[in-house]
Amino acid sequence: MSPIYNQLLIPYLVAMALAITMGGSGTAPAFSASYGANVIRRSLIPGIFGIAVFLGAFVAGKNTATTMGNGILPANYMTFTVVSVALLSVAITLLIANISGIPQSTSQAAVLAFAAPSLYFNKLDSGKLFYEIIPTWFILPIISFILSYLCGKYIYKPMRRRGFTMQRAQNENLNPVWNTILIVMSIYVSFSIGSNNVANGAGPIAAMTINELGLQNENDFMVILILSSLIVAPCFGIGSSLFGHKIVKNTGKEIILFGKFEAVIIAFISGSLLLLASVTKGIPSSLVQVNIAAILGIGVAKMGPKNIFNKTQVKRFFTMWMIAPIISFLLSLLLIYLADMGGFIHNH
Repeated sequence: MSPIYNQLLIPYLVAMALAITMGGSGTAPAFSASYGANVIRRSLIPGIFGIAVFLGAFVAGKNTATTMGNGILPANYMTFTVVSVALLSVAITLLIANISGIPQSTSQAAVLAFAAPSLYFNKLDSGKLFYEIIPTWFILPIISFILSYLCGKYIYKPMRRRGFTMQRAQNENLNPVWNTILIVMSIYVSFSIGSNNVANGAGPIAAMTINELGLQNENDFMVILILSSLIVAPCFGIGSSLFGHKIVKNTGKEIILFGKFEAVIIAFISGSLLLLASVTKGIPSSLVQVNIAAILGIGVAKMGPKNIFNKTQVKRFFTMWMIAPIISFLLSLLLIYLADMGGFIHNH
C-alpha cells in the first residue's frame, strides 16, 4: 500500500469509530418508543436503522456533507493531519460526555473541532459560523419545544378531557395501524439522522481524500462523497448493534411513559426539524437536543414547568451542552498548534 493511502487510512478509521459511536447513541431517539412499546423486535433494529441512515445520507445528505467538507474549513486545508486531529478531538469530547452520562451532539463538537484549525489558519468564515450555524443550534430546540408544548396543550389535553382516558388509550394502542405509525416514525427519524450526522465523518474525509489525491473536478467530490458515505453510514448500523440495545432499553422505558401518541409527536417534530436543517441549509445540527426539547415540551404541557425544569438532570444536560463544544474547539486548537510546531502541517 502506497504511503498516501496509509496516511488516509487513519482518519477513515477515526471517522468510522465516530460513526459507530453516533450509531449507538442515535438508535435511542429513533427506536426507543417503538421498542419500548413492543412493536418491533430488538434483533431487527440495527438493520433497519443502518439502511434508513444510509438512505438519508444518500438522498438528503449532500448539503450537510458539503458544509462539513468545505463550509467551515476550506477544502485545501483538509489534510490527513488536520482531519485526524479534528475527528480525534470530537471523539475525546464525546468520551467525556459519555462518562458524564449525558447524550451530546456530535455535530456541534465536529463543527467547532474544524472551526479551530480554520481560525488557526486565519480562514474562518465567521459569518457562516456565527450567523447561520450557531443560531440554528439554539433556534431548532426552541422550535421543537414550542411545537411539542402546543401539541401537548391543544391536542393531548383536550383529548384527555373528552374522555380519552388511559384505559381507552391503551385499548387504542393495540391497533396495528397505530403500531405501524410508530415504526414508520422510527424509520423517518433514522433517515433524518442519515441526512445530517453521517456528514460529520463523510464530509471531512471526502474533502481530505480529494485534497490529498490532487483531484479538482466537482464530480470527483461527489463520487468520493458517495464512497465515503458508503463507508461511514453502515458503521451507524454496527454502532446500533453493539451499543444501541442498552440505550434503547433505558430510554424506551422513559419515553413510553408518555404513551405512543406523544412518542409519535416527539419523533415527528425532532425528525422533521433535523431533516429541514439538512435539506435547506446543510447545517450540522443536534438530534439529541431537538429530541429532548420535544420531550420537555410535552412534559411541561402535562406537568407544568416547575416539575420539569427543576430536575437536576435537565440542568446537567444544559451545562454539558454548553461546555462540550468548547472542549472540542480548544482541544482541536491545541492539537493543531502542536502538529504545526512538530512540522506535520505544510500547506499554509
